[in-house]
Amino acid sequence: MKSRTSKISYLAIAIAATLTNNIAFAEEAETNKAVEKDSGLEIIEVTARKSLEGLQSVPVSLTSVGSMQMAQRGISSITEIQQFSPNTTLQASRGTNSTLTAFVRGVGQDDPLWGYEPGVGIYIDDVYLARPQGAVLDIIDVERVEILRGPQGSLYGKNTIGGAIKYVTKKMSGDLEFDLTATAGDYNRQDYKVAGKIPVIDDKLYVGFALASLTRDGYGEFLQSDLSGQDSENYNKDVFAGRITVEFTPSDDLFFRFNYDNTVDDSNAKGGYRLLPSILTEAPVPDSVYDSYTSMPTWNKVEGEGFSLVAEYYINDTWSIKSVTASRDNNSKTNIDFDNTAERIFDVPAIYDDTQFSQEFQLNYNSDNLTFVSGLYYFDSESCGHFDAILENLGQALDLPGLTREVTGCNNSESYSLYGQGSYNLSDKWSLTLGARYTQEEKVGQVSNGLIFGTVYPETDWVPGYERPEGELVPEVLSGTEDWSNFTPRIGAEYQYSDDMMLFASFSQGFKSGTFNPRASTNEEAVDPESVNSYEMGIKSEWNNNLRINATAFYIDHTDRQFVTALPLPDGDGSEINQRLGNIGSSTATGLELDVEYAATDALSLTFSLGLIDAEFDEVISYLPDGTATDISDTYNITNTPETTANFGFSYEIESSLGSFVVNGNYYYRSDYVLSPTDLLVTQDGYGLLNFGVNWYSEDDAWTAALHWKNVTDEEYKIGNYGFVAEDGNGGYLPGTGGDQTLIAYYGDPSTISLTVGYHF
Repeated sequence: MKSRTSKISYLAIAIAATLTNNIAFAEEAETNKAVEKDSGLEIIEVTARKSLEGLQSVPVSLTSVGSMQMAQRGISSITEIQQFSPNTTLQASRGTNSTLTAFVRGVGQDDPLWGYEPGVGIYIDDVYLARPQGAVLDIIDVERVEILRGPQGSLYGKNTIGGAIKYVTKKMSGDLEFDLTATAGDYNRQDYKVAGKIPVIDDKLYVGFALASLTRDGYGEFLQSDLSGQDSENYNKDVFAGRITVEFTPSDDLFFRFNYDNTVDDSNAKGGYRLLPSILTEAPVPDSVYDSYTSMPTWNKVEGEGFSLVAEYYINDTWSIKSVTASRDNNSKTNIDFDNTAERIFDVPAIYDDTQFSQEFQLNYNSDNLTFVSGLYYFDSESCGHFDAILENLGQALDLPGLTREVTGCNNSESYSLYGQGSYNLSDKWSLTLGARYTQEEKVGQVSNGLIFGTVYPETDWVPGYERPEGELVPEVLSGTEDWSNFTPRIGAEYQYSDDMMLFASFSQGFKSGTFNPRASTNEEAVDPESVNSYEMGIKSEWNNNLRINATAFYIDHTDRQFVTALPLPDGDGSEINQRLGNIGSSTATGLELDVEYAATDALSLTFSLGLIDAEFDEVISYLPDGTATDISDTYNITNTPETTANFGFSYEIESSLGSFVVNGNYYYRSDYVLSPTDLLVTQDGYGLLNFGVNWYSEDDAWTAALHWKNVTDEEYKIGNYGFVAEDGNGGYLPGTGGDQTLIAYYGDPSTISLTVGYHF
């Protein structure tokens, strides 16, 4: 408690100092407002509240990274955006390149298995991506990426209790354009992108497209020699992505946009690094953290595609209506070797198959004193999967021909929402924001689960020569339907202290959907939704058009958290324990977020961001064999949430007879954090990433070139893990599933250098 009190006191002092200093600076800025400077800050527009607004007028803690900034810093994937957003974690999750682990303010989802809902929502032009598979989207033809921190329940609905991440594309206008870029780098990186827009009818009808081929050799390799001709690269990349957009503006009042996108990721399955030596094989722990062993096929495939149709009609100067129709499909076939050895100790081939459809209708109003967004939203999804946990070594030890636990099932949901949020100017200084969303949701769950005394895979030819037996191999153990309703309000007050400073405070709620246990072994009931209550106060300010300081303090109360708990079997004698999913946890978090941007001169700009958070579990309930409830919160940790995240960056422009240059760099720091929710099995010490870039633009802006050096100091840092061991109390470990010491880590990118050349016409 002493540690927690001191941290909260520190945050309170920092917040008070920020607010006091900002008000003092604002008064000075008002006095000197007539003094104009040549240097200035970029005006940033965002759609955080589903309408186009200036960043400084939105009473929400958010980060917006534009396409120019991403290009100049060589950002090619959403995971790099985490460096610019305080209290944010975006990582490629464990066994694939395309599955996203997202945490904001200590809220997210560790397990990407079907049925588990995310805690941070991912959106492409306001179209929700329901599953984390395929959500590590490469930056292709994107105007900006917005990260909204805190629950967004009133406008964005379910599964945004930590926040929301939005890809925003730009409306087309102007003449014919084509952009060609090619990137070459170490590890044989070869990226080729082509994008363009074609005006079919001037100012009326446009067709846009973007295609990308992104390849790279592995940072490491699978070391054993018996891969039977398979690709032995580990941490490689092989992605093809495309997007087609058609925009039609038949009149000033009417607009249509059709989008289609498709991504195919054929990168290999990622092998993890053993943190402990195997007790069942003689293979040593690899020398490189990017090397691994596997007894699985190395191929992997993630395919995702979707379409959306947007129609907007401006009834008059104040009223407009909007329709968004969207559908997405994702299919993933993946090979996860949990034990990362050349033996079948704990292998999991799996299939994820997701489809979704959504329809949203909006009625919006915008006048001098009142703006609001309202709508009806329908969402229907099917989320299914199949995995085989192959424990062949254990089966042999039991004198069995093999041993596999097979689990298949679906968690399908259908929901309806009615929402509205508006801001009203009470006076020249004060405004009030009120919002609410009502959601009615039904979920249908089905699970088949059982042991097979043999080695089986999900499909025929999964491995060469394998033929899957006909029929259902395991019994259905769960079949159920459950429904919930949720009301998630938001209330806020804003005070416009001056033209360049706004103070705000808000209360908001959000919820993460209830679900059925996708690994259920009995016909257990569904768990209820998680909920978050969030309290925020903040300030957004600018001075003399060259200094921007935004700060937000927050407190989060997260209840009904969904975790697997140990429960006595209903029909047992109390000595047996069954693992079941339940609403057994609650946690709180207090934090501060600070964003500073300073245009020091016409040429030099500096940025600084800081995130501080103190997050911990207050209660996690399990059960003793006699049925007595016990609190085990001292063994649980908030994962993927360092207490401190910070980023310092600079950008310097140079004009010359050879063209213009932009030199930039940043240093990103994350303090220590845990990756395993229990027992501190896997932790990561604090580390920093240093990045540099040099960009060149020809005098006619037709040619560009950029040299980027990422992770200059070649830091090794963990971004994912699997842990199937238990501490023995003497500094050692007891073997877990499969009978081995399975404690595995996955790592972020090593030091890389790349050169990008582009041509625009």
